[in-house]
Amino acid sequence: MHPSGLLTCGAAVRSLSLSKGLFLLKNSSSSASRTPSETKSDKSKPSADSVVAPTAKIQVGSGSAADLRKHFVVDTNVLLHNPNALFKFEEHEVVIPLQVIEELDHFKKNNDETGRNARSVIRRLDKMRSIGRLFEGVVWNEQGGSIRIERCDLKTPFALDLDVADNKILGVAHRMHMSGLRTIFISKDINARVKCDALDIPSEDFEADRVDADWLYGGYAMLSCPSATIDELYQERQLSIEQLEGLIFRTIEGGELKAHDLVANQFVVLQDDADESHTGLGRVLSDTGHLIPVTGPRKPIYGILARNVQQTMAMDLLLDDEVRLVSLIGAAGTGKTLLAIAAGMHKVLREERFDKLLVARPIMPMGRDIGFLPGDKDEKLALWMQPVFDNVAYLLSTRGGSGNEADSKTAEQRMDQLVAGGKLVMEPLTYIRGRSIPHQFIIVDEAQNLSPHEVKTIVSRVGEGTKIVLAGDIGQIDNPYLDAASNGLSHLIERMKGQRIAGHVTLSRTERSELASLAADML
Repeated sequence: MHPSGLLTCGAAVRSLSLSKGLFLLKNSSSSASRTPSETKSDKSKPSADSVVAPTAKIQVGSGSAADLRKHFVVDTNVLLHNPNALFKFEEHEVVIPLQVIEELDHFKKNNDETGRNARSVIRRLDKMRSIGRLFEGVVWNEQGGSIRIERCDLKTPFALDLDVADNKILGVAHRMHMSGLRTIFISKDINARVKCDALDIPSEDFEADRVDADWLYGGYAMLSCPSATIDELYQERQLSIEQLEGLIFRTIEGGELKAHDLVANQFVVLQDDADESHTGLGRVLSDTGHLIPVTGPRKPIYGILARNVQQTMAMDLLLDDEVRLVSLIGAAGTGKTLLAIAAGMHKVLREERFDKLLVARPIMPMGRDIGFLPGDKDEKLALWMQPVFDNVAYLLSTRGGSGNEADSKTAEQRMDQLVAGGKLVMEPLTYIRGRSIPHQFIIVDEAQNLSPHEVKTIVSRVGEGTKIVLAGDIGQIDNPYLDAASNGLSHLIERMKGQRIAGHVTLSRTERSELASLAADML
């Protein structure tokens, strides 16, 4: 709950981003002052096929006061993060230093997401060559937005070593800025933005895919209400949303309270305003506009019972076959992965609602990479999937509560049997592109290390009858170009909020052990 009071919506997730900083153009009201984050939605996301022919050539390098457009110098990492960044600046000019083209040529050989994005940018630039000369500027929309490639033949004095590739890119921004053009350097590299500040060059992070991590949708609201309202929820097995109008508020900037509308599959924690121990829990149905009571499963799911109210919410979404997309975020030890795997095994092995349980993780090491691994795919993947194996082994052990399946096999033997029988599949996300995955229970762990484009690629692989769960901790991101506001998991939570077949819960309490809870709070 937000410290401003009880009547707040969800749990505010604290952002660990180091790059929020000063966004120079954020509060400007004129259309000529929009930042990348303020560009229009899907309507202003053209592909290479939608580039229009220029109506006039763009005069560049004049530095005249009449040139009111902004000139955004785009770093390589922005294009590798999102190839659509070329078309996010509407009526302004996008300047691509020639050194960026060199670096894209280096990355295009990769077989990962960076390689695909590099090739996408190169193909779009090549298509624009048929419209005009890129060194002179090519108009791509009716507002006069243009894309230009700038040579890096720097002759003016510069404080940085121009033998370094990054400094050549900064040199282009510096030269344009010194010539009087309204230049802004766009980069996801924090150190590059720090250098810009030292050179007195305006700089920003790429804002188009960012969300406000401080007010990220938490999946539930808390409110005080009369005792009769809670009793009606459980006696009538439903409660009209209209009865809650005027009771749910959220704190906005400045401390002001604003009424908050409930969305589909959002949970509501009801607390008696006369007796704090008298509480209730409900979930908003998408089709009826009513709140239904949530009690959680009466029997353990592979030995697992919810230990707090957020875990009860998560288990309710995980076991609901109508909710096809579930996102879970929380600190280490809050039970994200264990709850998801327990629900998946229950649905696959007990209820047989799905053909198999597929668990995937991004290949993103913490700290220094250990290099190439020996063996075939399964042997290489075993080390990356060890946290998943640990959870499955726990659920299959006597301690995990599955002792009703009497046999003499150990948990490891039973797990090997599930893998050999195809009921439990471990996959890297590297090879998921192009697949269609029907009738499976999919769990994507450590999803905070994925970009918005990668999350879109994964979720769009879901076939008929498949349920997918994405879990992660946006406070522990190992990808150097992502943070709590720009990662794909945060992006998915905000974009899918309120959808009929999607639900989300933020887990806030560590339940792994007393030591783990202490470490999460103190370290």
